[in-house]
Amino acid sequence: MAQLNWLSEVEKRKEALIKDTQDLLHIRSLLDEENATDDAPLGKGVKEALDFMLQLGERDGFTPKNVGNLAGHLEFGEGKELLGILCHVDVVPEGDGWSSDPYGAEIRDGKIFARGALDDKGPTMAAYYAMKIVKELGLPLKKRVRMIIGTDEESNWRCVDHYFKHEEMPTLGFAPDADFPIINAEKGIADFDFVQKKMLQDIPVTNVVVVSFVSGKRYNMVPDHAKATLLIKDNQDDVVQQFEDFMKQHELEHDYHIENGELILEVKGISAHGMEPKNGTNAGLFLGEFLSNLGLDAKAAHYFQFVSDYFFNDSRGVNLGVAYSDDISGELTINPGKLSYTKDSGGRIGMTCRYPVTNKMEATKTKLDDLLLNKGFEIENFSDSKPHHVDEKEFLIQTLKKVYEEQTGEKAELIAIGGGTYARSLKAGVAFGPLFPGRPDIAHQKDEYMYIEDLLRATAIYAQAIYELAQNE
Repeated sequence: MAQLNWLSEVEKRKEALIKDTQDLLHIRSLLDEENATDDAPLGKGVKEALDFMLQLGERDGFTPKNVGNLAGHLEFGEGKELLGILCHVDVVPEGDGWSSDPYGAEIRDGKIFARGALDDKGPTMAAYYAMKIVKELGLPLKKRVRMIIGTDEESNWRCVDHYFKHEEMPTLGFAPDADFPIINAEKGIADFDFVQKKMLQDIPVTNVVVVSFVSGKRYNMVPDHAKATLLIKDNQDDVVQQFEDFMKQHELEHDYHIENGELILEVKGISAHGMEPKNGTNAGLFLGEFLSNLGLDAKAAHYFQFVSDYFFNDSRGVNLGVAYSDDISGELTINPGKLSYTKDSGGRIGMTCRYPVTNKMEATKTKLDDLLLNKGFEIENFSDSKPHHVDEKEFLIQTLKKVYEEQTGEKAELIAIGGGTYARSLKAGVAFGPLFPGRPDIAHQKDEYMYIEDLLRATAIYAQAIYELAQNE
């Protein structure tokens, strides 16, 4: 089948592919547990996106299945073995500062702009059309092909957890939710909170009382906004001047105003995916660092000094004593994605730790527990998704390397990432695209986009990959 021009087949379906992609991007598929129902346990938006894909598949002759309103699949073909393509239709919150409607799916300069364009709705539609092409060409396959659609990838993976309790595990597969060429190693992902313990001693009256402080919504995003409410006894103008000087020194956007006698401080940072905190600017850490240098009440001073000592300018766990790296997947990283403090309930720091494939999280957590014993904090809400690694010699990797090299003319290097894709939920799975080498990774950022050219190229690669992987028993 070497003579088959996969890109030409994609071009024939270009208009339909773009329209279906835009229609999926129009859906604001955010986790919304506050308004959950039995029919939509993770909220109306994600359920609408799942239904959209299942209805699309039914229209095009695939066999659809809704699995507990948390996930679903589309399948075609026959065979004992199963090729899985794992996608997700939920997105992270859009954040502020977009140039156009985050769900408008506007096309400008050859790009589709929308939350989810790159992560993961654009790639989901590319993989869907790849399946559609292979099916419509009537190519002989010896495996069944199944797209598995999740709705909770950006949070707790309840979708795939539920799915694989009820449905079969694919023999092999890929997730179009990261970078080309091929990601065969994914770091472990541990999410947890450091929670400030209650302080028993009387709190003396001080000049600055922190009423509240909040920054960030997700473990896996660098917070791009932080806000603190302060009650200042004397010399409020001095605090304002110090704030102005500090933020100008660090070249950060900031604002302040007085409300009901309280001073409100706000800082803008730069959002990025939490797997590499250095790609963003953590507004919470900068505002926390500023506050740590004021004469605060004891509880607030304890919290903000801890944030300063262990997180400011350190995303590698050095100050926490858990730094680690290996040749397969690089350095351990820590992103404090959710920071909060109130004078009544104290402080919390919610973080994601992305740790190398040879690192043992049990040992890392023991080190953290030991450190926190004397620091007035404890760990809560600990979860751990183990690292994932597929050997280069495997049929899956060898086949995907061949396809990528034939389609692009470039060498298919193997790479490791700090992000977690659905590939890790497979016994034999890797992340495969859609971000081509040299393209900026703007997932989770404002003005997220995908090049239409890349959408088409990825579709062609996925189509050939599905054929090559499914034609053999």
